[in-house]
Amino acid sequence: MFGPLGHKLIAHVSIGGFPISFDLITIIMSWIVIALLVALALILRRSLRQDVDEKPNRVQALLDVLIDLIRSQLTSNFSSSRLAEELFPFVATLFMFVLLSNWLSIIPLLQSPTRDLNVTFSFGLLVFFMSQFFAIRKKGLGKYLKGFIEPYPLLLPLNIVGEMAKPLSHSFRLFGNMFGGAIMLSIIYSFTFLSVGFPLIVTAFYGIFEGMIQAFVFSILAVAYINVAVES
Repeated sequence: MFGPLGHKLIAHVSIGGFPISFDLITIIMSWIVIALLVALALILRRSLRQDVDEKPNRVQALLDVLIDLIRSQLTSNFSSSRLAEELFPFVATLFMFVLLSNWLSIIPLLQSPTRDLNVTFSFGLLVFFMSQFFAIRKKGLGKYLKGFIEPYPLLLPLNIVGEMAKPLSHSFRLFGNMFGGAIMLSIIYSFTFLSVGFPLIVTAFYGIFEGMIQAFVFSILAVAYINVAVES
């Protein structure tokens, strides 16, 4: 777990005769992110227990700013206000989870779960299935399936490939940026002539700003994919 790239700790199990391998460190890092989100939610919930007529405290003001930011920058891009309100919890949770996952590498001895392709691909699949679910719910199964043969039936294979490529490109974009950043930081750490503080400053700078940008890009693409599936 030391260094920007960290180490792998692969566990191998067999379920029903099928071998399954998974990275224990990635799972532990993901649990840490989940624990941070739950703790943050409990702290915010406790801080919001006040009368409506009272002046908003600092925590409530900060939460209002965060909610307004997510609404204006992310869910406002949905084609309908109903869809935006319905998917706001999903998009907000996705953004916060990816953001905290990206920021986790700032803490010494910890690494970002988003540097593992399995994690980012699971996010991509989640967005993909959400987009298909809402598309079927709005269009109906018949009209949804008909969309794969439009404008010409001969385009059916291309439409299927194009739809299946979305979670791949979505997940690889986040993984590539985070893993590429880890490689860059590992090269900086290998420069022995640099002071100890310089790599730490670069790690903090990259983790905060690049992590925020990648979380925003991933979330805005999730909104775009769902919007296109529902409205196309």
